[in-house]
Order: sequence, then C-alpha cells, then structure tokens
Amino acid sequence: MDTNKVTDNAVEMKASLQRSLGLMSAIAVVIGSTIGSGIFRSPAGIAARVPDPTIYFLLWIIGGVFTLCGALALAELASIFPQTGGVYVYLREGFGKLPAFLFGWSQLVIIRASALGALAIVVAEYLLRLLGYSITVEINGVAQTAPTVRYIAAATVVVATVLNVAGVKLGAIVQNFTTVTKYIALLLLVGIVFALGARHPLPETLQAVPVNEHITLALIGSAFISILWVFDGWADVTYVSGEVERPERNLPWALIIGTLAVLLIYLLANVAYFHLFDVKQIAGSRLIAADSAYLVIGQTGVVLISLAVMTSAFGTLNASVMTGPRTIFAMADDGLFFKPLATVHRRFKTPHISIIIVSSITVLAILLIGNFQQLTDIFVIGIWPFYVVGVAAVYVIRHKQPNLPRPYKTLGYPVTPALFIVAVMFLLGNAFFEDVKYFSSLTTDKMAGKSLLEVILGAPQGAVLVSVLILLGVPVYYIWQAVNKVKQNEPEAS
Repeated sequence: MDTNKVTDNAVEMKASLQRSLGLMSAIAVVIGSTIGSGIFRSPAGIAARVPDPTIYFLLWIIGGVFTLCGALALAELASIFPQTGGVYVYLREGFGKLPAFLFGWSQLVIIRASALGALAIVVAEYLLRLLGYSITVEINGVAQTAPTVRYIAAATVVVATVLNVAGVKLGAIVQNFTTVTKYIALLLLVGIVFALGARHPLPETLQAVPVNEHITLALIGSAFISILWVFDGWADVTYVSGEVERPERNLPWALIIGTLAVLLIYLLANVAYFHLFDVKQIAGSRLIAADSAYLVIGQTGVVLISLAVMTSAFGTLNASVMTGPRTIFAMADDGLFFKPLATVHRRFKTPHISIIIVSSITVLAILLIGNFQQLTDIFVIGIWPFYVVGVAAVYVIRHKQPNLPRPYKTLGYPVTPALFIVAVMFLLGNAFFEDVKYFSSLTTDKMAGKSLLEVILGAPQGAVLVSVLILLGVPVYYIWQAVNKVKQNEPEAS
C-alpha cells in the first residue's frame, strides 16, 4: 500500500466533508447506533431459546465482551485511517478492492435497508400502540404486520433522510438528544424497578410461554444472533471518521467508552427485568420494557416507556441514516461505483445522493418484507462477516505496514481480535447450517400454497439468501471494472 495515497485520500475527504463531530458527539453515535429496539424487544426471543437465567446472562456478557474485542481492534484501524467509510476503508487497505466493494455492495442492497427497516417498524408499531390502533391483521388465521405499520415506517425513514441530508450538524443534534433520552430512560426504568418494585398485577396479555427445556448448541447460537442485533451499531462511528475532529484521538475513545456504556446499561436493564419476572414470563413478553413499567407504575408507565422506545428506535435510525451511506460515498469516491454517489451537497456538505439511494431501497424493503424479525436476522447475517474481515485486517496491516503511525494500538493484541473472529465465525456457521437443513428438508407438500419469496424467507436465519445476494456482487465488481477500463481507454483510442 502507498502511504502517500492514504494521506492524499484523507486530504481530499477533508476538503469535501467537514470535521464537525467532537468526542461527545462521536460517543453519542456509538451509543445511539447501538441502543435501539433490541434491549426493549429481543429479551423475549433470547429467553425462549435459552430459558436458564445463568446461561441467559452469560450470553449477554459474552456478547458485550466480544463486541468490545471487535471495537478495540477497529479503534486501531480508525486511528490509522481516519477516513469516511470506516470498515470499507479497512477492508480496502487490508485485503484489496474486491472485499471492500462487496461490503459497499452489501450495504447498498441488503445490510443498511434491513437495519433501517427494522428500526422504522419499531417506531411505527409503538406509535400505533400509543394511538390505540392494532399493529397486526389476521390473514388466513395468521397474525401479520398491518399495512399501516409499513406505511408509517416508510414515512419515518423519509423524515430521518431529510434530517441527515440537511446537514451532519443537524443530524448530530438529533442524535445527541435521542441518545441522552434513551440512556436516561433506561436508567430511570432500572431505578424505579428496584426502588418501587411490582405494584400492579401482571398485564392480561403477558403469560408465561412454553420454552425449550433442552438447551442445545444450535439454540445458543440462534439466541446469540439476537444478541448480536442488540449490540450492533458499535462500528457505525467509523463510517463518519472523515467528519470527526481529532480522529486519531477521539475515534478510539469513542469506540471504547461507547461500547462499555452500552454493556453496562444492558446488564442493568436485564437485572431489572429478572427482578420483576421469571424467565418464562420474559419469554412471553415481546415488549418487556413496557410490561416492566406497567408492573411498577401502571398505564402511565406504558405510555412513557413507549415514548422512550420510539425515541430510542428513531435515534438509532437517524444514526444509521447518518453513517451507513458514507460507505457508498467512499466506494464511489474510489471509483468503484457510480461517481454521482460521491457527490457532496453544495449547501449542506452531506453525501445527499448516497443517503437518498439507501433510504429509497429501505422503503422498498419495508413495503415488500415488513417483518421485524426477518429484517433483523438478514441484517446480522449480512454485516457481521464483514466485521470479522475488518477486524482481521489488523493482523494484515500490521504485517504489511509495520511502520505506519499508530496513535492507538489494540489492547490485548493478538488475543482480543482472535476472540472476536472465532466467536462470530461460530455463530455464522451455525446459522448457515440451520438454513441448509431447512432447504434440504423442503418437500412439495411444505411448499404448497406458498410463493417463492415466502419459501425463501421461511429459512430460520436467512444465511443462504444473504450469502447469495452478497456473492452477486462479485460479477458486478468485475463488470464495473471492465466498464471503467473501456472508459479510460476511450480518449486514447480517439
């Protein structure tokens, strides 16, 4: 790698995108991107798969520790390459253009759309609940997401898009506000649970549900997929590295402080949940935070926590709209995709075309799929393999460029990056194995009356579908390279 190229790229980025995010704003991006809907919704699914309190808490702790291992590794790369694009840049510098292109391609066609769609659906569901409308409709005896949820979710994405096109400072103001709001809301919930305890009867809708009595390795892996969704967002601040002040100092600290703050509040929230409910009741509560608030302070608590969840989910949605399209911007800036995607708005100084394109695909995903669980599974399976490769780039870049200035070095190297890589590879392998079993067991009877899309989305984790969509980027990359080569030779031929 040519170190002068890295410097030139950094200068070019500075000229186009302004460094206006300080340390607190960067920490807010980490916390705000991570704490979204998961801690308010995922405990039910995790408890249903692993209904043992000890294993349940152990998985949350392991999830936090492994996430911190990944954050420690990416913090080193962020200090070396403080450029817009984050993981995309690390993949490019460590392994070349093809892996970097595949990451940007995946962000464009599946990763960002599934994440934004899931968050927007949570905002829509809680808004409808506050207004007293049903969030489901019954079709052929099966409860499905109401069309109204999808329409409101799509509108929510449009609002976040407008905020972030209008300027990174405006997006950061919204981000800081929503981050503080959601963190304080969780702290208050924990505080009142232990201060007041249960003062109201259990909601009629909350019932203990049957759980898996025999905890298998496959169930643990499946539960961990949900935990990865809850912890995801920790790397998002690296996507706006080109807009962070003093990035060589602020990026590592933002990653470390933000991740530790998230782990702390997650553990406190789960302790509060178990203070009120047993594991089977938690498994039966899709809205565990709202049920906890109801138990302590009644219907008023439900209203307040619903507002907090809406704020939390929208804050994460806003952060994701802010950070994700920067990868598409960086890829186009490298000449690996359509050049207009690297356009910076003259007035607002934001990559507005990239933001609008990603948001448009998100709206399409919401209208076509519209299922929270499917969207979150697709997202996790889509993005975490790239986290693995990004973290592995620490080893490669240290070997290839040992003399590069490193303002921060990975704490616990080489063990911490290895722990992250091994853990995520196990989870992805388990998800792929479960999907292969599903597809191999399909018969004509099982497929009767279902569309091809319904059959494909019926896979337990969506690993096969996501893998196919990612690998489609390989021929796209080589076609794009060929087209660029022809364009470069045209002036010479004339």
